[in-house]
Amino acid sequence: MKYYVLYNAIAGQGKAEEIARALPEKLDGEVVGYADMTKITNYAAFLADKTDCAIVICGGDGTLNRFVNDTADCALENEIFYCASGSGNDFLRDIGGVAGEPIRITEYLKDLPTVEVNGKTYRFINGVGYGVDGYCCEEGDKQRAAGNTDINYTSIAIKGLLFHYKPTNAKVTVDGVTHTYKKVWIAPTMNGRFYGGGIMPTPDQKRNSKDGKLSILIFHRSGKIKTLMIFPSLFKGEHLKNKKYIELLCGSDITVEFDGPAPLQIDGETIVGVMKYRALAKMPSGTLGKEENELAKQ
Repeated sequence: MKYYVLYNAIAGQGKAEEIARALPEKLDGEVVGYADMTKITNYAAFLADKTDCAIVICGGDGTLNRFVNDTADCALENEIFYCASGSGNDFLRDIGGVAGEPIRITEYLKDLPTVEVNGKTYRFINGVGYGVDGYCCEEGDKQRAAGNTDINYTSIAIKGLLFHYKPTNAKVTVDGVTHTYKKVWIAPTMNGRFYGGGIMPTPDQKRNSKDGKLSILIFHRSGKIKTLMIFPSLFKGEHLKNKKYIELLCGSDITVEFDGPAPLQIDGETIVGVMKYRALAKMPSGTLGKEENELAKQ
């Protein structure tokens, strides 16, 4: 098999290209070329003469997010492999792969959910974080822009919870049913189980599930100290027992509205000052009736 390797030069603290160049030792075929993904402006043109190649993506969750959105309008027929070389690697953690080892992911990139934010629509791999999780990505971006390569998101989260981030009230509508919450800290909608470098807000969420459902976690009502006490349990999926402060809902059409602007992240990519987002599951073909399919297209 022929392989063409795409890498994100800034992923994994700048180590993704080094990992990509070592891939010929790990692939059962010939690597015929390399390209820095950050310099590709037209994937349809780029892939036109590579129909006989499998594509290997070398980077992190943000790299995958960029790829699936940049190729959204392409008739992508190549087999896709992934070599995780990011800082969080939540997608790899979810599917059970090993960092630095190529794994086939073609099926995982089909029927991806979408999220609409500020009039734009994006596909997402892992999840959409809204609230203090988006704040952490925003602060991480600021530190990275200032030249810091050793970013501690746990430290950012603790300082945000204690001093900087102010929770908001929220209205959450799942498949037409609206719920209201006060003092919401996070309200992520998930396609997989993990985000944020190992946080597991939705332990039972199955990506590419035939029922086409997404999961949303609402962490609300708690004060700062109680929030800090519960927060570590999110890494083990044990937070769900705190039913007074935690609610988990599932559906194919999820809208979250805050009563004040808050940062949002999509697979680690940050959008600031967001008031509302709508996530739609992409239903696998043939699994729904006509009426449900029409709802999914709205």
